[in-house]
Amino acid sequence: MDHIRNFCIIAHIDHGKSTLADRLIQTTNTVNARDFQDQLLDDMDLERERGITIKSHAIQMDYELNGKKYTLNLIDTPGHVDFSYEVSRSIAACEGALLIVDATQGIQAQTISVLYQAIEHDLEIIPVLNKMDSPAANPDVVKDQIVDLIGCDRDSILEASGRTGLGVDAILENIIARVPAPKGDPNAPLQALIFDSVFNSFRGIIAYFKILNGTLNTGDWVKFFNTKKDYNADEIGVMKMKLDPRKSLGCGDVGYIISGIKAAREVKVGDTITHMENPCNKGIEGFEEVKPMVFAGIYPIDADDYEDLRASIEKLQLNDASLTFVPESSAALGFGFRCGFLGLLHMEIIQERLDREFDMDVITTMPNVSYIVHTNKGEKIDVHNPSGLPGITLIDYIEEPYIKAQIITASDYLGSVMKLCIDKRGVLKNQVFLTTDRVEITFEMPLAEIVFDFYDKLKSISKGYASFDYHLIGYQKAELVKLDILLNAESVDALSALIHKEHAYDFGRKICEKLQELIPRQQFDIAIQAAIGAKIIARETIKAVRKDVTAKCYGGDISRKRKLLEKQKKGKKRMRQIGNVEVPQSAFLAVLKLSD
Repeated sequence: MDHIRNFCIIAHIDHGKSTLADRLIQTTNTVNARDFQDQLLDDMDLERERGITIKSHAIQMDYELNGKKYTLNLIDTPGHVDFSYEVSRSIAACEGALLIVDATQGIQAQTISVLYQAIEHDLEIIPVLNKMDSPAANPDVVKDQIVDLIGCDRDSILEASGRTGLGVDAILENIIARVPAPKGDPNAPLQALIFDSVFNSFRGIIAYFKILNGTLNTGDWVKFFNTKKDYNADEIGVMKMKLDPRKSLGCGDVGYIISGIKAAREVKVGDTITHMENPCNKGIEGFEEVKPMVFAGIYPIDADDYEDLRASIEKLQLNDASLTFVPESSAALGFGFRCGFLGLLHMEIIQERLDREFDMDVITTMPNVSYIVHTNKGEKIDVHNPSGLPGITLIDYIEEPYIKAQIITASDYLGSVMKLCIDKRGVLKNQVFLTTDRVEITFEMPLAEIVFDFYDKLKSISKGYASFDYHLIGYQKAELVKLDILLNAESVDALSALIHKEHAYDFGRKICEKLQELIPRQQFDIAIQAAIGAKIIARETIKAVRKDVTAKCYGGDISRKRKLLEKQKKGKKRMRQIGNVEVPQSAFLAVLKLSD
């Protein structure tokens, strides 16, 4: 155990975390030169295309220092605010963390929030200044920021470059010197924390764990503490670039277990593995339950694919424990699922993965947050979906979730960032100048306002320099109305939204205009209306495609033409009664991307 070090990497998105992880893997010769490629731990196509880490990955490296061999377990973490749950799982399995800060950009909001999580878990923090080879690097100013933030000694901040490999050996030596070895009792009953799991179509579910106490051998009969299921440990081992089987794993080891589990619900991330014959008394505590922030309905385009979609989402949930789902039905879209996500990027990634990994074509409804509705009878109802809202006469008041948002930006953009937050119903709580040209502002604002396009707008007005982090602080009373979209007087529940009273008129008008562009013309007029209760607040009409029935009448009496037009009018009327309007998938997607 003295020769094991478990550590993770914390950094803001685009601070060079994956590149530095590549250098660590190369320096320790974990991968031979032929198999090496950039962003080695990002094995999903999506991660490579977008240049972001989505899944946390674990890899074991061997390093020799002063004649002693050490085992280093690196658990990589994502940097984007939407994947903060992945980070919390990695932190729970480590004793130390590399805090990587970009020497050209300085400390960002996401870095601060993850750092506090790491400090709460008593992790040893090793600060590293990355991108030192860049001409824009400003190490003195950024070092001052790090010293202010964590109160470390200025000399203990390491300088490195993921691109050139500068300082990589110093990082490895510091990990061995400063990160404590895992503690535990090898003779105690087995206690292993599951921090991740993946689905393999040939071998079933592979669970990744870290052993806190006891020893695990191949062939042991084990049980999962919370689900009460028992299995035979067919194969255990450690994670190199590929799975590497071992006969036995002891205290402090990070490894995997394959035991032929087929059902996704039998493996819960955060569960404890123990022996069947000599079980531990209690499970491992301190693991956070996931709290979805944004909800949206996911429906199969073809109703026959419902069961396939369920199986696909279950397999995805194994790989991404922060995804939650419950079945629901919609009058317009049939049967589907109400899914909970950590943010809009998370929702977009899940949609992409359903398409790429499972070949599922889906329709996603408008994302919204969960509200608490207080009725006249004193009941409290959680509402994730506008169609679940009780009648307006039964509602006393509605509460919506509020967040505390921390934004760090260059002082040049302070005015426009503040205007954006105030437009989104934000209230300024605090403003601190970190340096002469970097300022941290704290706002309290409704979560519903940041769900749509807040992050994109923030990035565009600050030219990519503002960073943003948030956490939920509770619920507050709000003046919300349910906005319905009607097509020929029939409500399309997939497009209805709960929205603040002030924004309802503009939003309704924009949706009507957008749908008018996107819904194909039919043989009859289509009325698109936005309504609050019985009151219509906006309307657009899609004119009918008409055949010129009077073309054959040239000259002659007007009554002949009128007779033909009356006949056509009757047909149109009948068609409108029996005709229904198909809303194309592009219309649903366009409405989601409506900017204010």
